Amino acid sequence: MTISPLAGKPAPKEMLIDAARLEREYFERRPDLDDPEQLVIFGTSGHRGSPLRGSFTEAHILAITQAICDYRKTRGTDGPLYMGKDTHALSGPAQWTALEVLAANGVQTIIQQRDGVTPTPVISHAILVYNRSRTEHLADGIVVTPSHNPPEDGGFKYNPTHGGPADVDVTQWVENRADELLRDGNRGVRRMRLEEAYRADTTHLQDYAPAYVKDLRNVVDMDAIRAARLKLAVDPLGGAAVHYWEPINAIYRLDVVNPKVDPTFSFMTVDHDGKIRMDCSSPYAMARLIGLKDEYRVAFANDPDSDRHGIVTPSAGLMNPNHYLAVAISYLLAHRPDWPPHVAIGKTVVSSSMIDRVVEKLRCRLYEVPVGFKWFVPGLFDGSCCFGGEESAGASFLRHDGSVWTTDKDGPIMDLLAAEITARTGKDPGEHYNALTAEFGTPLYTRIDAPATPEQKLKLEKLSPGAVKESTLAGEPIIAKLSLAPGNDPPIDGLKVVAASGWFAARPSGTEAVYKIYAESFKDKAHLDAIVSEAEAMVNNALAAADRARGQGRAT
Repeated sequence: MTISPLAGKPAPKEMLIDAARLEREYFERRPDLDDPEQLVIFGTSGHRGSPLRGSFTEAHILAITQAICDYRKTRGTDGPLYMGKDTHALSGPAQWTALEVLAANGVQTIIQQRDGVTPTPVISHAILVYNRSRTEHLADGIVVTPSHNPPEDGGFKYNPTHGGPADVDVTQWVENRADELLRDGNRGVRRMRLEEAYRADTTHLQDYAPAYVKDLRNVVDMDAIRAARLKLAVDPLGGAAVHYWEPINAIYRLDVVNPKVDPTFSFMTVDHDGKIRMDCSSPYAMARLIGLKDEYRVAFANDPDSDRHGIVTPSAGLMNPNHYLAVAISYLLAHRPDWPPHVAIGKTVVSSSMIDRVVEKLRCRLYEVPVGFKWFVPGLFDGSCCFGGEESAGASFLRHDGSVWTTDKDGPIMDLLAAEITARTGKDPGEHYNALTAEFGTPLYTRIDAPATPEQKLKLEKLSPGAVKESTLAGEPIIAKLSLAPGNDPPIDGLKVVAASGWFAARPSGTEAVYKIYAESFKDKAHLDAIVSEAEAMVNNALAAADRARGQGRAT
């Protein structure tokens, strides 16, 4: 990874966006429909882009929102739609556009009062609370956010009635319908003026915060946190959680060390690649909070829509997300006596195998799924999966009584869990991780990008385990070659190769001309380097063999 000379330093003024220009481009620019990158690409994290690239404009949001309205009709979804937005400069304009379409389609829409912002997990929580005990007239939701992406980006995602990220069948339907509308000049979009939409009897203003904050005691031991009188700090990184930490602070005495909300995110330190990015798992973006690590028992942060967490402790500084996931799982399984005895622990195929070792010791069931939080939704929804976590610092878990809390990633509860762990055990999560390494060994984990053409990326997605002919990995026998996730059997869109002391997974990037190699060693740096080197060779050999087989097939 190339590190920018600006990494970890305050963002210079010349790097800041012109928010007024960005908004103007959003309303005025028309996407080039001959450019695939400027069509609607509605993946599992929704549609993301920027007006500066022609990929996030009013035309896109008109089409996507109408597509969601049309999808709701096909599913018979006629309950309220909970809509939230984060603090990115484009989130407000995109919410206005969406409201114009929702009101014109007669959708009962609930938004934060006083044009306020709302975290992603709060929308999931509101959907689930409303739908509890209901079998008809169910609610769903929209969140206007590009997550931790740079300030010039916008994002728009749909959460169906289960409250979590939409599955592939839903997103593909919405994407296809939205692109159909775009190509027809959005003539099929129903729309009314914004002033009329706000006055419509279908638009309802609500304060989302009280219900969510009050309900926190049913998922985290807030009494233990309050009784311990820990010195805690939170940096919302200018995101939607800022107005939630204030009422939590009033009850539980946290220091909100950065209450600023600024669409340019001028208070950020620059990320590794020289961009402003509100990534709470990046030591460069989190440099300010890391600098305060010795002043607080635990400090934490969230990205702009608050579905990710970053944990800072005196013992570890900023914790690697994989490390904190292992600690959280170990702690929760020992401190949630009312959870059902046979619930599963969910992890993605590229998360640390430290989790596997913790779960095996506690004699629980591991549920290993492809990359994407959507795979945890069914288990969290019905309570069969007590925890779902991604290596990219997103996770959620069940309420104390074993019922669903959210089916989307919830950064605030992961933050507060770090405080609970410290309050109830007297040790911070970093100290707990040290204890895990003393028992299971110290893993070294990395992720690198390797160049790949579009054709190679497509082939990598479809490789079978048999394409890997090698029998050893970094000097150890290979014990598993996977193209399907062990937990639920769908394709992982790549390969995972496992040995006793290490593993690698290779997956194509969805947006760049690279494939990603995730690797881990429980030995040392030299062993990890060997795994990465052999991983590249194995992938290249497998791709070459696929080319040869394809060529022979054409020849015959």
